[in-house]
Amino acid sequence: MQDSDKGNPQQLNGQGLRVGIVQARFNAEMTGKLAQACMAELQRHGVSAAAIEHVTVPGALEVPVALQAMARTKRHDALVALGCIIRGETYHFELVANESGAGVTRLSLDHHIPIANAILTVENEAQAWARVEEKGRDAAQVAIEMAQLLKALQ
Repeated sequence: MQDSDKGNPQQLNGQGLRVGIVQARFNAEMTGKLAQACMAELQRHGVSAAAIEHVTVPGALEVPVALQAMARTKRHDALVALGCIIRGETYHFELVANESGAGVTRLSLDHHIPIANAILTVENEAQAWARVEEKGRDAAQVAIEMAQLLKALQ
């Protein structure tokens, strides 16, 4: 692989990769669609269905702890965080969005594993529905691309 090819999204190949997915169940219809799109895209790029570990947690704040447990096993080449946080009338939206995002980033850096963060933060359900399939696919592509890049850099 040449330097210019490292991380090239045109060369996505998930064959042999192991990917862990943590899906928040809060707003389950939307996060279920995120998960379906993500898993279909992983498989479209060659990740075996048997190499995808998919777990669910109650909400976005619980996603980082499940990701941490997966990262500690060292069984995965990449992880994916899936959730949907819809703004409400209180400050809770900001708390959940900020803390879940910070937790995902910290885990990626601490455990040296790529984590595609597809925890949607939206104003309303219409915005979420407009994004779920694309963001699910994007998360899969990011996971594959970053897993390839980190392997190439080792």
